[in-house]
Amino acid sequence: MQNTTTEKRKITTQQMALVAIMTALTCILAPFSLPIGPVPISLTNLVIYFSLYLLGWKLGTLSYVIYLLIGLVGVPVFSGFTAGPAKLFGPTGGYLIGFIPMAIIAGIVIDKYTEKWLLCLLAMIVGTIVCYALGTAWLAYEAKMDMMAALWAGVIPFIPGDLVKMALAILIAPKIRAQVCRAR
Repeated sequence: MQNTTTEKRKITTQQMALVAIMTALTCILAPFSLPIGPVPISLTNLVIYFSLYLLGWKLGTLSYVIYLLIGLVGVPVFSGFTAGPAKLFGPTGGYLIGFIPMAIIAGIVIDKYTEKWLLCLLAMIVGTIVCYALGTAWLAYEAKMDMMAALWAGVIPFIPGDLVKMALAILIAPKIRAQVCRAR
């Protein structure tokens, strides 16, 4: 008899299907973007927030990493229907990579405190600040901008929209999560 505390948890078929669905949803929604400068407005972080509620932090982050790999190999799933290493490692690539720690930070709190919307919001804000920091530093370096110019290009115009995306996730995702749990 195996010790269940040391046994690795296996991913179920339903979890794999949900990861695939959320990855596909990211691939579908993320390319639709509004260019407002070097950094476009996209729905990527909204889909990530929903993934965290539906899949938990580990599988939600996995879903996003799979999306990144799909874009890296050349499928046009990044903003503006772009793809490849040039996009991932270009001026806005820091934001794409920054979504990984954002997902981990927000996801861990969402997993533990799903019903406490204020804690979930704070976790999303902290995760987004980390994403902003990584993305802005990379943008400043790659585009040879000073930090203030990079903040105006990649952070400040996005704050209101990102707060709306967080609010939508807090209001809608728990209801979808409850439906998915009932369907199990």
